[in-house]
Formats: sequence, C-alpha cells, structure tokens
Amino acid sequence: MRVSAPTVTAGKALAGGVLLAGVLVVLYLVDPSRCRLFPPCPVHRTTGFYCPGCGSMRGIHHLLHGDLRGALSKNPLMVVSIPLLGLLYLRPSWAYSRAAPWIALAVLLGYAVLRNVSAYPFTLLAPH
Repeated sequence: MRVSAPTVTAGKALAGGVLLAGVLVVLYLVDPSRCRLFPPCPVHRTTGFYCPGCGSMRGIHHLLHGDLRGALSKNPLMVVSIPLLGLLYLRPSWAYSRAAPWIALAVLLGYAVLRNVSAYPFTLLAPH
C-alpha cells in the first residue's frame, strides 16, 4: 500500500518559511550559550546525558556565522543532517519508504548512546 504525500498550501509554506526565517534571525543575533532566552536541554539537565539534539541551537548559531568547525563541535549530526533535509525536501518520496522512520530512529538512538561514551573518539560527539 502506497501512502501519498500530504499537500501543503502556499499559505502554510509561506507561514513556515517566515517562522523559520524569524528563528534563524534570532539565532544569528543571539548566542544561545550566553542568553537565557533559550532554555537548557531538559534531558541533559535532568539526567546528565546528552540527547541527539543537545548543542543544536549553538551549532546553528555557529553555522549562521560561517563557523563550520564550531558547529561540528556542538552537534555533528545536526550539521550533517541539514544537507540531508534539503535533499529530503527536493525528493520527499524518500520519507514515505517503510524503512525511513526505522533508519532515522536507529541513527538517533545510536548517536544518543555514542555521544555519551566517555572514551575517545566518542567524546568528539558530545557538545564542547
């Protein structure tokens, strides 16, 4: 059984684009590591473990300032995911394969485990 892609109206696409642009402007202007506007990760705060998203806002801030090395030091998976999300936008049929959610879940869980291992080279996956 084939699932068809949901349709997105022009208004929804425009609203999403405006919202994304606004968030990116705020992340460009405000450093998340120095401002209380952005709350700390609740997973890390309560458990002490890094979740797959830890460091993403700081990493995006670095990317917006052209600092790829800084972004990679915060969340390498997020940096690698951006071009993949762009490809997914261009070829959305990939998201509708039966394997896609399982692959995404495996990558996220594996990354969450590996970035909390306190041995080199896994320590490179933790936000610095």
